[in-house]
Parts: sequence; C-alpha cells; structure tokens
Amino acid sequence: MEHHLKGKTVLVTGAGWGIGAATAVLYAAYGAKVVVSDTSRKGGRGTMAKIKSQKGVATYIKADVSDAAACEKLISRTIETYGSIDIACNNSTIFSAPTDPALILKSLRNCMQYEIEAMLRQGGGIIVNTSSIMGKISLGSLNSFVRAKYGITTLLQNTFRGYACRGIHINTIAPAFINTALLKASIQTEKEWHVKLPPMDKPRMVQEVAGLVLWLSSDKTHLLPTAYNEN
Repeated sequence: MEHHLKGKTVLVTGAGWGIGAATAVLYAAYGAKVVVSDTSRKGGRGTMAKIKSQKGVATYIKADVSDAAACEKLISRTIETYGSIDIACNNSTIFSAPTDPALILKSLRNCMQYEIEAMLRQGGGIIVNTSSIMGKISLGSLNSFVRAKYGITTLLQNTFRGYACRGIHINTIAPAFINTALLKASIQTEKEWHVKLPPMDKPRMVQEVAGLVLWLSSDKTHLLPTAYNEN
C-alpha cells in the first residue's frame, strides 16, 4: 500500500471502536504515525495493537476531551511523542439519551481549539470531523444524539471558519447509516423507529467512511467540493 502519509502525525479521537478505530488503522496502513485516543483503555489499546500487528506506528493516549485541560494535554503529548500534529480526525463520542448533548459539542470545541492552536504554530494542518446524517432527522430515543450531531454543523459554521488562508483545512462528513454497534443496538431495541431502509440506504461499513476520511486528509482535497468544507 502506498505510504503517501509517511512522516505525517495523525491524531484520531474516539478511536477505540467503530469509525474511529477503522480510520486509525487505515491512516497507519498509509504510513502515518497515529495517536489513538479514547476514554476506553481496552478499546484504545486494542486499536493500537491492531495497528502494530500490521507493522504500523501507533501510540495510545487515554483522554476525556470534554475536559479542556485533558484535551490540551492530549495535543501536547501528541506533539511530544511524534513532533507534530499534521492531521486530526475528531470522532464524536456516543452517549445515551439522558446525557446532555452539550457534552459532545464541548468535546469537539476543545479538540478544535487546541488542534488549531498547534497547527497555527507549525504552519498548517488538516482537520476532519465526523458528524452524522442523524443530525438532520429524528429517531425516537436517540434524539439527544441527534441534537448533538446537528449542533456540530452549527458550531463549525459559526465558530471555526476562515483558517484556510492560514494553512488549516477543515472538513466535516455526515455519513448515513453505518454498520456500528450503536445502529445494531438501536435496531434491536427501539420499536419506535419503524424505519425500513431501501436497498440503496442499507448500512455502510466503517471502512468505507474511513476511506473518505483518508481522502479528505490528502494535501490536495481542500481544492475540491466536500460534504462541508470551511473554505
């Protein structure tokens, strides 16, 4: 596999499972040095172990990015470990309905703030955020999750704009239904969904989303239209 990310340092948050884990593994397969971050030691270390088993370079750093100090430390440790933070992929944490949706937005705001500060110091970088199509629809008891996903778009459009001229390119993707543990559990337990997906809308695989994230992490893709590009 072509190592076109060789020499690049990538931080992936929420990398202990699902899209985050698949993305971290793919980054490493293309030659990047990957910092795997997740609140779950088991999940994070599992992703790191998979990367290393495939001869990739990875380090696991446990961090709760909803805590500003912890998030700032995560960025600092990333740079201390590999010398830079060239690419950051921010994956939203899953939470259940009783959880305040503001938590996920706080986490993203913290990540973006400290990633941008670090990238400005080093002269540029690429940030890819993962949201969800569920930010546009309502699905029963996942409404808390939906509100947070919707808030991601609003936060990015209103707060983190205008950095392209300073060498930082920010993209956000909003995948449709993805074959993750969240979707499987919801289909099994939420009778109020009553959603029958047509064949074209069948759940996609996390590897497909990881491929899109990888493409958006290219030095050239900021010149092309994307799902949401702050340029």
